[in-house]
Amino acid sequence: MSGQITSNVFRSSGVIAPTVAGLNWSSAVITGTTLSAEAANGYYINTTSNACTVTLPSSATIGDQIVLVDYARTWSTNNLIIDSNGLNFQGDPDTYTVDYSTAGQSLSIVYSDATKGWLPVSDDAVADAGFAPPTEKAIFAYGRTSTYVSMSNLVNSSGVVAADVSGVGTVRTGVAASGYGFNKAIFAYGFYSPDNLSLSNLVNSSGVVAADTTGVGTARNAPAGVSYGISGQAMFAYGYSSARTSLKNLVTNQGVVGSDVTGVGTVRHQLAAAGYGVGLAIFGYGSEESDGRSSITNKVNINGVIASDTSGVGTERTNIAAAGYGTDKAIFAYGQHYPNYFSLKNLVNNVGVVAADVTGVGTSRATPSAARYGNDKAIFAFGYTGSNVSVSNLVNNSGVVASDVSGVGSARRDLAAAEF
Repeated sequence: MSGQITSNVFRSSGVIAPTVAGLNWSSAVITGTTLSAEAANGYYINTTSNACTVTLPSSATIGDQIVLVDYARTWSTNNLIIDSNGLNFQGDPDTYTVDYSTAGQSLSIVYSDATKGWLPVSDDAVADAGFAPPTEKAIFAYGRTSTYVSMSNLVNSSGVVAADVSGVGTVRTGVAASGYGFNKAIFAYGFYSPDNLSLSNLVNSSGVVAADTTGVGTARNAPAGVSYGISGQAMFAYGYSSARTSLKNLVTNQGVVGSDVTGVGTVRHQLAAAGYGVGLAIFGYGSEESDGRSSITNKVNINGVIASDTSGVGTERTNIAAAGYGTDKAIFAYGQHYPNYFSLKNLVNNVGVVAADVTGVGTSRATPSAARYGNDKAIFAFGYTGSNVSVSNLVNNSGVVASDVSGVGSARRDLAAAEF
């Protein structure tokens, strides 16, 4: 044999076995519940939606190697499970359960002999080197004064709401908004009598609202918008067209709105949504068919899949607002159950559990809007108490809502807000 051999080791038989750099890597990311692994192969395992059981070969030769990598950093949510298929694993028989549950883990195993079987030679969790830039600012826009408006108000990194800016696209109410791409925002849908709308308006990283873009799914009013995933995606879901709907529209990290997807929980409108955890989101509350008020919530995973209904999470109400706060939590607050307006809040922890009602968080009102700002804080502003108001309430990074601040732009209701 001539030449230099790199990234390989010798078996006891003298045959060269590949190490990590010499493996054949699967070109397809594994997303299923099972995988039959082969020696001399590497696999990217994505457990975002489900756990994955990896079945090892039923026979192996000393020096055989397999590498498994946590593709989406979700093994801590849905585990990687090893089925050693009749062979030992670290000296234990196949009857033992072997699973890996650390986010960002990579596992390299090599077959030794019949006694010890498969042995991990590398079992490390890799730190997440990249991170989204912090959200510093927010924007409120659209809504209704005595008439429909297109004005906007920027919020700086200290939570100060700026004066009105007018003329930012079609005037409308019942609009929704979300951040996307980590430093931009999008407003979409709404109502301008007598029609529901399907247009959108992008907001750049300086807070400038662009002209209308039409044709972004079914025209409707009072859906909710939220960012999700680890790449700056967003979605709009629910709302009212000719009836309440449960459809959703995904938004890429370039601000492109996708076609309708149906069947994402109980149909309703006038609800709210916020991000929590890492790349996760939650929709909650709203008005169901026959004007029933709801307290249900629906979680969203990092792939934008909306889960089935979770019921009974606080007082049923509609025309509510929500925002993320801290680094991984969310808050729902305010709302209405006719004839009552509320000032209560419900905190959401980093696994999406909604807490019981807490009362007394500023002026009771319906149809405010809310957004994250300053990286780890939130702001609720505007709304309706029987007349339009322009108050705002800041939320600190522990979820404590501060007293009212008045005079934050033109009093109005049924607007939307987003971080950027």
